[in-house]
Amino acid sequence: MAQTVPSLARERALWAEGYEVVVGVDEVGRGSWAGPISVGAAVLPRDRRVNGVRDSKMLAEAERERLFPRLTAWCAAWAVGHASQQECDDLGMSAAQKLAARRAVEGLGVVPDAVLIDGNWDFVTASGVVCGDVTRIVKGDAKCLSIATASILAKVTRDRMMRAEAEHFPAYDFDLNKGYPCPRHKAALAAWGPTSIHRRAWVFMDNQPWGGVQRLVRDLQPALW
Repeated sequence: MAQTVPSLARERALWAEGYEVVVGVDEVGRGSWAGPISVGAAVLPRDRRVNGVRDSKMLAEAERERLFPRLTAWCAAWAVGHASQQECDDLGMSAAQKLAARRAVEGLGVVPDAVLIDGNWDFVTASGVVCGDVTRIVKGDAKCLSIATASILAKVTRDRMMRAEAEHFPAYDFDLNKGYPCPRHKAALAAWGPTSIHRRAWVFMDNQPWGGVQRLVRDLQPALW
């Protein structure tokens, strides 16, 4: 099957309608068990292209890293917003994703006239940030160039954060799995318990011998006072 190449068709249609600042938005890290959830936002120029941009999931890590400096130099504006592990625990994932989106859009330094979002949930409008008109595109990271760019920027930025954490928690292979569940990650959790960057409020912690105890203590604490 031929690989879908994201295009500027949706951005051009909006530019033709008078929308000046069109922002592509995508999130990464929602399904991870550790680390932040991150949202990328990208505003593309109208007159220049960068070859090789694809949905970040279709690119190898080395390919994304090679593209990253080219994309940051190419974008008219870009930003990545994060919600930390603690914020994911305290707020819940939906609210944390909205928080990361607000930080990303506010970090652009420009006010969007229109936003293109990957998926069928408008988490940007829900974040309360000023964002103009919003279009949701299912599998937008494979179809829409600004969304694909945002996905790479968010993925590379978050991956670098997780690789930096790996040296502090060598048993968990965060440099390889980026906090997502895999056999070695699960084995480390069972043996050593959660780290300070694990999302301890998630249901997966109930199946961990250390995590279950920690959640129980936290949940019962108000009754002790």
